[in-house]
Amino acid sequence: MELFNQNIILYLAAYLIAGIPFGYLLAKQFAGVDIKNEGSGNIGATNVLRVVKEKDPSLAKKLGAATLFLDAIKGIVVILAAKMLGAPESVLWTIAVLAVIGHCFSAFLFFEGGKGVATGFGVLLVMMPIPALIAIAVWLGAGKGLKISSLSSLIGLIAFLIASYILYPEVPGIGSHAPIWVIALIITYKHIPNIVRLFKKEEGKV
Repeated sequence: MELFNQNIILYLAAYLIAGIPFGYLLAKQFAGVDIKNEGSGNIGATNVLRVVKEKDPSLAKKLGAATLFLDAIKGIVVILAAKMLGAPESVLWTIAVLAVIGHCFSAFLFFEGGKGVATGFGVLLVMMPIPALIAIAVWLGAGKGLKISSLSSLIGLIAFLIASYILYPEVPGIGSHAPIWVIALIITYKHIPNIVRLFKKEEGKV
């Protein structure tokens, strides 16, 4: 019963911590901008960069980088904390999924949120370091070449899925790629407006 209660606390903590809208808070505090009502309305690093750039390009880069870092770190922290408490792989993967859900559907923003890329790669970096590093390298390379954040993120996500199957035909501790697919589907779902704009050739560059 005590272990069950610990898991429930970990699940709740993962959802709430990952739900902290760092992009929204940073833009509001340091640039006086409500990014939920500006640009794409997203709370992620790309929208912070785009919106704040109109006022202060130098500040925009700093806030965009800080948002990206903090959104990734909150995913990393919740997994590492659970690891320190001896949580099994099945619990860690559940926490990973809940962290992405928390970021994308934040309780602090009436269940709205970001697209889950940074937080998703954060949790996956802990759970599957090598596939995650491959995905991040592909993401950065695509971003530099294409300069389209959404497309680069989706390409990075595909790279992770492929690498995870090659390196881990059976996921240690659970034997299934199911939680990875849940994370991938959430991120893809949050990118639907971007995908539509990509097909219409209307997606903006960074």
